[in-house]
Amino acid sequence: MTAPKKYIITGGPGAGKTSVLLALEKAGYPCSPEVSRRLIREEVANGSQCLPWADLSCFAGKTLDRMITQYNQTAGHARITFFDRGIPDIIAYLKAAALPVPDRFYTALQQHPYQPTVFILPPWKQIYINDAERWQTWEEAVALHTSIRETYRALGFTLIEVPPASVENRMESILENLPEFKKQL
Repeated sequence: MTAPKKYIITGGPGAGKTSVLLALEKAGYPCSPEVSRRLIREEVANGSQCLPWADLSCFAGKTLDRMITQYNQTAGHARITFFDRGIPDIIAYLKAAALPVPDRFYTALQQHPYQPTVFILPPWKQIYINDAERWQTWEEAVALHTSIRETYRALGFTLIEVPPASVENRMESILENLPEFKKQL
């Protein structure tokens, strides 16, 4: 049996990734939720300062550890697993904040490879909202999207932009761009 293919769905904060992943999951595809949102809730509940707006380096390290665990837990999944963000996203966030990226992030990426095709959702102002875990302004969200796009490209990934549309149309756009899906047509 071949290892499941691990596809990343990424983009700046508030671009609609979670909604698309929930639709994919409802359609029967294994999906791994965004690690950072849960981690933020836990750190806030514990009164920790290891938060992206207080100590991004600390938060990035904890996020990386969780992403590695999440990645390893998908070993027994079906042929495809979708991830709400991947290790390159952490690298992009550190770069956007002009913080050093420790070598362990690049090593972790080499040891936990994703598919070379990554689906990126562009900023979409009409759906962007702040919440307890999404603290960035619209301008910061756009800047993070740019950093994410540049980081993935620099790391050798091929980006497929999933344009603003209904959740169903975005999901179909992703599935239509999978080599596995194309073989079934």
